[in-house]
Amino acid sequence: MIPLNTDPTGLSVMASAIQLAVAPVFLLTGVAALLGVMATRLARIIDRARYFETAWDGMSDDSRRIASLELVILERRRVVASWAINFSTASALLVCGVVTVLFVDAFFSTDLKWLAGALFIASMLSLIVGLGCFLREVTVATRTVRILALRPRQ
Repeated sequence: MIPLNTDPTGLSVMASAIQLAVAPVFLLTGVAALLGVMATRLARIIDRARYFETAWDGMSDDSRRIASLELVILERRRVVASWAINFSTASALLVCGVVTVLFVDAFFSTDLKWLAGALFIASMLSLIVGLGCFLREVTVATRTVRILALRPRQ
């Protein structure tokens, strides 16, 4: 059985653990905000694709050809946005692991700081990849947007 930390200075140990856990918790709120933005972008991509599905029967052949090209781009964006969400969610879960390990380390007087560090590094790597995917999705979206006001009039 793992002994609980019964040291009279246990309160200061817990205070220290809480202080160490505050920074990852703030990181967690930041990642949650990013996930909200990413999920909104994914929802807009899906809504646009569904619009084409419902309007497909009433489209002319030229409109269908243009819609088909846009659907290919929307699919590419959907996949990249989904990966961004997956990696960012993994980052958030790893941050939760960091907080948990910090408290287990304090409660049971174990030496798990190496594990907390490894989880934090993994979290940062996952967040970097997630943000990279998000940047890719935004790049694809901005390169393929059609701004009708800038088109030459026929």
